[in-house]
Amino acid sequence: MTMPRVSTRIRSVDVLRGLACVLMAIDHVRVYSGLPPGGPTAGLFFTRWITHFVAPAYCFFAGTSAFLVGRKLGDVRALGRYLIRRGIVLVLLELTVLRFAWTFNFDYAHYVLAGVIWMLGVCLILLAGLVRFSPRTVGIVGLVVIFAQQLVALPAKAISESLFVHVRWLFQFLYFGGTVALGESGPVVAVLYSIVPWIGVMACGYAFGAIVTRDQAERRRLCLRIGLSATAVFLLVGGLGVATSPASPEAPPALFRLLAQQKYPASQLFLLMTLGPIIALVPWAEQTRGWVTDALATFGRVPLFYYLLHIPLIHVAAMTVSLVREGKVDPWLFGNHPMMPPTQPAGYTWSLGLLYLVFALVMPVLYLACRRYALRRRPSPSPLNA
Repeated sequence: MTMPRVSTRIRSVDVLRGLACVLMAIDHVRVYSGLPPGGPTAGLFFTRWITHFVAPAYCFFAGTSAFLVGRKLGDVRALGRYLIRRGIVLVLLELTVLRFAWTFNFDYAHYVLAGVIWMLGVCLILLAGLVRFSPRTVGIVGLVVIFAQQLVALPAKAISESLFVHVRWLFQFLYFGGTVALGESGPVVAVLYSIVPWIGVMACGYAFGAIVTRDQAERRRLCLRIGLSATAVFLLVGGLGVATSPASPEAPPALFRLLAQQKYPASQLFLLMTLGPIIALVPWAEQTRGWVTDALATFGRVPLFYYLLHIPLIHVAAMTVSLVREGKVDPWLFGNHPMMPPTQPAGYTWSLGLLYLVFALVMPVLYLACRRYALRRRPSPSPLNA
């Protein structure tokens, strides 16, 4: 099966993926700040909530970019091989380079992180088996995976407890997440991102590629219809859930309860809440011009380069802050971040203002590096341009 060849980039994809890159930096500065992922105050809550859009955008547009690569290659078999190779590279990067960047320690025997890049790599490999079908079929499969994701838990419940002990690790990688001990003396794998429902998100993103390649008027109409409809469904269903669930006097405000949807694994409401606005913003990202969107597009053209650079840069920035504040680099910064570090010592936690100051300082460095890399490379559309 062949596909018509195209070579143009989709600016809106670059801009929105670049926006996800910027929001991601906020959350990863937070990891090293010692501040919790959310909290009772509006500042802490929305600092975390705004970053919920990152993983859905990365995964969804990785699927869209896979579609664009397939259009450029003109051959789904070549696309399948490409996705498998790229997926293997991402998995290896997560387990080696990024593992060290997060922790700055070599304790690989006791802690390995299966984070977002690992998840994207595995999903690209799985997507390679789907691209032989039409984009519509791939999209339908993706929607089924997203909205029927709890079915993955049924086999785990059906298997007897004695047998389940031996296969629990498989279901943790697929859906439940958590820590997985690989043998009595093997490393502990911290599964932050399971495969389901994210393969569904990537499959939907692949099908979305057939929309962003249509003419401008139709593309705008479909993006607004899909994005606003998904957002409306989230507000309706989520709002009904909040309204009909009794809240204790100590419960957070109703708005916080509406927006605090389950991310691990990503629930249907979480994905409606995040993907709806992302898709609705496509027409804006396509039409808006200026230095802000140009900068975002620069990040979005080289998202893997950005990801590989921003974690060690933020880590070094956190070490610098610790040196200035404490006169030494706190050993906590060499813990197994972001899932299993020891509790930060008393007095270490930053203020929210310091978090955003460090974020503001690292972003120009990231921009200059990404701009230089993008100008030298001028990459074609690809899933997480590696």
